[in-house]
Amino acid sequence: MLYSCLNKHSKELSRSIMQENDRIVNILLVEDDEVDIMNVERAFKKADINNPLYIARNGIEALIMLRGGNEELPQVPHERRLILLDINMPKMSGLEFLQTIRADKDLKLTPVVMLTTSNQDKDMIEAFDLNVAGYLLKPVTFSRFVELMTTLNKYWSSSEMPN
Repeated sequence: MLYSCLNKHSKELSRSIMQENDRIVNILLVEDDEVDIMNVERAFKKADINNPLYIARNGIEALIMLRGGNEELPQVPHERRLILLDINMPKMSGLEFLQTIRADKDLKLTPVVMLTTSNQDKDMIEAFDLNVAGYLLKPVTFSRFVELMTTLNKYWSSSEMPN
């Protein structure tokens, strides 16, 4: 009887762990500001967010990483991808990047959340016209930033996502 109970519990635990592992989200942060990159990394660590975090410093690097990577930039796995995107970046702005992936048949369904300091209506409207999944203003305090990353992680880890 005890063995049967333990075995049943062990199977349920294994199933639960497998489901949790299936809920990994491959996060691509597209951000050129080193302080903001460090804040995201620190917030992930503080909130115990274990999803893989890939970093591109501009839209061109991000496209390379999404399309297979190269010797300098790793590929972001195709499964359960989420892009956190800044607007104001060199080489290719966040909105230009968003236009490019929305026009790409292989990338157009990838969820994108704007993570920016821009609270301009025109930027927000253009982002939503390009089907962003959300528009988040970077918080001023680190504790609020951790809360924001925790909420974002809980939502996307629970969401169904296209491959």
